[in-house]
Amino acid sequence: METFIRFTNQTQGRDRLFRAIQYTCMLLRYLLEPKAGKEKEVVMKLKKLESSVSTGRKWFRLGNVVHAVQATQQSVHATDLVSRLCLTLANLSRVGYFICDTVLWVRSVGLTSGINKEKWRMWAARYYYYCLLLNLARDLYEISLQMEQVAHDRAKKQQSPSQNPLVHSVADEETEWLQTFLLLLFRSLKTHPPLLLDTVKNFGDILNPLDQLGIYKSNPGIIGLGGLLSSIAGIIIVAYPQMKLKTL
Repeated sequence: METFIRFTNQTQGRDRLFRAIQYTCMLLRYLLEPKAGKEKEVVMKLKKLESSVSTGRKWFRLGNVVHAVQATQQSVHATDLVSRLCLTLANLSRVGYFICDTVLWVRSVGLTSGINKEKWRMWAARYYYYCLLLNLARDLYEISLQMEQVAHDRAKKQQSPSQNPLVHSVADEETEWLQTFLLLLFRSLKTHPPLLLDTVKNFGDILNPLDQLGIYKSNPGIIGLGGLLSSIAGIIIVAYPQMKLKTL
């Protein structure tokens, strides 16, 4: 209960919770739409709830530009060159995204009408895409480091290399390589849960801007599922700060 209270007292925690509700509505709406005759009223209610939650989340995101700027300043001091480059550029992209998001919010509440909504929405999607792409690049880099460490530890445990007199075919060698790769990947993510959560979060999020920018067209069901998985990962990270991926 204390964890839940602490979680809901945080603006970021409430945003993650609202986000999970928003994408759950999107996923359910997609699943129920083929049965529109029977479930038409439910679909309409889900659509209204999704829209209301999306609007409410914009209030939570006000001021995130400052947080993104602070994150950029912190990432500049990362010791690892690749992590520093990826995180700094990703946070700069986040700054651009939140600026566009704030402009869209100003238009949505009617403070001004001279804003091209579609243009700013595309710019927001573009910045969001760059941010997630760079975060995924950082995740893949850290996964490779973890796999290298696991492989090194595994090699040290082997007292002597196995000698097999049988001649392996090329297909056998490729299968063995794939099995070894998947095993190293599994062990790397298993021993480093924050890296797994961060990867799931970024991968689930990137489906939306990919669809908006026309890079990879998807459907509301896939986007809703990805967003829900990402939101769950985000909720875990906010509720348990030790699960946040640390900067190298």
